[in-house]
Amino acid sequence: MSELTAKDLDQKDNKHYKYLVFIGRFQPFHSGHKAVIDEALKRADEVIMLIGSANLPRSLRNPFTVDERTAMIKGAYSENEAARIHCVALDDALYNDTRWLKYVQAGVRSVTGDLHANIGLIGHSKDSSSYYLSLFPNWASVAVPNYQNLSATPIRDSYLMGATPTPERTPESTRKVLNEFKTSADYKQLNEEAGFIDTYKKQWEAAPYPPTFMTADALVVQSGHILLVERRSMPGRGLWALPGGFLNPKETLFDACIRELREETRLKVPEPVLRGSCHSQHTFDDPYRSARGRTITQAFYLQLKNDAKGLPKVKGGDDAAQAFWLPLAELDAKMMFEDHYAIITKMVGL
Repeated sequence: MSELTAKDLDQKDNKHYKYLVFIGRFQPFHSGHKAVIDEALKRADEVIMLIGSANLPRSLRNPFTVDERTAMIKGAYSENEAARIHCVALDDALYNDTRWLKYVQAGVRSVTGDLHANIGLIGHSKDSSSYYLSLFPNWASVAVPNYQNLSATPIRDSYLMGATPTPERTPESTRKVLNEFKTSADYKQLNEEAGFIDTYKKQWEAAPYPPTFMTADALVVQSGHILLVERRSMPGRGLWALPGGFLNPKETLFDACIRELREETRLKVPEPVLRGSCHSQHTFDDPYRSARGRTITQAFYLQLKNDAKGLPKVKGGDDAAQAFWLPLAELDAKMMFEDHYAIITKMVGL
């Protein structure tokens, strides 16, 4: 390497930015995240925090709202420092990188007003994979070592099981939010669900390998309405979901889809009509899509013909507290179980 090239690289490493962008879920915000922001405040005039998994229902993976996470972040800094930190909600777009990139660009532009400003991305070294960087070719990358190898997952999991995070792992601002949240009805429900999942997973402790589960889901649309169920049991009790369930040992995925659809909704449509209405199918396999463990689902999109008589009658059964037709315009990501909102938007093209 020439002396000039080494000098150029050194200058690049010490470059100062107008904006540095930190993308994460911060569930919860911990001391490792704070170390990244500390460095960003040294290297940039302003820091943009894109807070992911916004506009989702509370769950074991995403228990805290954007407002709560913003309070954790800004509360860890002085008034002057906090004024330089911009917290922006970032929606998920599972199974659609292009849509997620659009959300990221929109979030950054809401602060900068210009995507061609002096902008860089900052994060832990593990986030600086070639794939991740390839999504943002116009922005420089600033890698920061993972502070004490901290991860939000064990902090979150132990907290939802009843533990209190320690000062070594979380700023005081985070502990304040967590202590307040612990007195809420929402925490009580998540704590109950965490215990359920812990017991559920213990059934498989003796297995030689972590199990992978297979499910089938039915996405049924007619006349601009989608057929949903309200979940009766944990996990996700009370949330809206696609009718579906686990595959039986001696049935095909499509057979499982039709069986679960009829069991959970009592849909008044003859089975041959349902089978003849399959428009498409798609596999959804995000590793974190279910708290129960690695769960892959095959979703089948059934398009029923418009009928002047109206929508077919439905009634909740089996695992469903109720079944109902919902106008597609009224879909609400905050009410949807696991990744079912992402499945719907992917397959229907919303």
